Amino acid sequence: MKVKTLSRSSDVYLPSRNSEVSRLPRNLNPELHPFERAREYTRALNATKLERVFAAPFVGQLGNGHRDGVYCLAKNIRRLNAAASGSGDGVIKYWDLTTREETASFIAHQGIVKGLAVNLDGNLLSCGSDNNVKLWDVTNSAVTTPIKTFLGATGFTAIDHHRSNPVFVTSSNTVELWDENRSKPTADLSWGADNVNAVKFNQTEQSIIASAGSDRSIVIHDIRSGAPVQKLVTLMRTNAISWNPIEAFNFAAANEDQNVYLYDMRKLTRALNVYKDHVSAVMDVDFSPTGQELVTGSYDKTIRLYKVKEGHSRDIYHTKRMQRLFCVRFTMDSKYILSGSDEGNIRVWRADASSRSSVKSARERAKLEYDNALKERYKDMPEIRRISRHRHVPGYIKTAEGIKKTQLASIKNKEENMRKRSKKGSMPYAKEREKHIIGVAFKDTPKS
Repeated sequence: MKVKTLSRSSDVYLPSRNSEVSRLPRNLNPELHPFERAREYTRALNATKLERVFAAPFVGQLGNGHRDGVYCLAKNIRRLNAAASGSGDGVIKYWDLTTREETASFIAHQGIVKGLAVNLDGNLLSCGSDNNVKLWDVTNSAVTTPIKTFLGATGFTAIDHHRSNPVFVTSSNTVELWDENRSKPTADLSWGADNVNAVKFNQTEQSIIASAGSDRSIVIHDIRSGAPVQKLVTLMRTNAISWNPIEAFNFAAANEDQNVYLYDMRKLTRALNVYKDHVSAVMDVDFSPTGQELVTGSYDKTIRLYKVKEGHSRDIYHTKRMQRLFCVRFTMDSKYILSGSDEGNIRVWRADASSRSSVKSARERAKLEYDNALKERYKDMPEIRRISRHRHVPGYIKTAEGIKKTQLASIKNKEENMRKRSKKGSMPYAKEREKHIIGVAFKDTPKS
């Protein structure tokens, strides 16, 4: 007589190592799980609610801040825990982000510090309205004198350093390329602007520079030819530029018209995306090191985070005491954000408001990944969308949003009335990604 027994190997359900999650036998036949969708929706709803419950984006501030407003920030791309800040009274401070304390502090310029950049050796370059660019050894806590000083013809407005060569670029009434081993600029890359207020090296194609001028232009320069290549002119001025570190051709521009525009340098006749929601001029923008998100700081005293492929912010950060924002930066691990504002404080924020930096077990990580997958799957359900998008904003922001909405609706209504009373086809609809662009010009290069 044969007797059949049910048996299974322990390898099926026991983890092979301690770091793995215990395996559970599952029968995925949909006929045995008729309420699977309902259960997953409930789990996604609970996960969304818990995400908002545990949202605490503000971490703290760096030291005691500055005595004047913070107008520029710089991060060391080769270190996770280092950052520098410059204020309106000419003081520069170098910070240890781990302890949130300053490691060096010195008076660098007679007047406002307009730009900071870190060179290949980890030393700090600073420029100011006193016509000087100075190189500082920030590893020395007792630093009082610069290693080297570069004298310019006029006050500088911005500076950026090349990622692999000892050269840097500055902006003033001209865009100038400098070599650290020479006292005079090696090239003048200007193209027509009375004053240039932002300049940035491309992080991937490092011979390309983008600059923004007071004539509402964005100019692409090539240091190999030592000349500008093309110019984009918009309706309002651009305040800051940030290159995508992963997609070499794309860059974001923070504009005075309360929007941020994403461009492809190969086709500047239209924007790839428009990031909205701010109610005042956007003063600064920065991409995360992953290239998947960007952060903006605005004159409306708020920080907003965007996903690259979405047009509206996924989160908004603010505090009662934070004033006008002039600079924001992602840290090099993409987990935190630094912001400098007009009241002199440098604040640290979580890039993901509900995440925590503690060590997580394999089971916790699996649960977080499962919850994120469920939230992504059911993100368009009305209740989940309402909970995930809801934010408490200051009263003045709410009022300004209502005024802006009314103004845009009035402009749209006026255009529709004019279109009805005009000849058919004489007033075509303006595309949202093109209507802020006046034109694009290309530089004529002399034939050899």
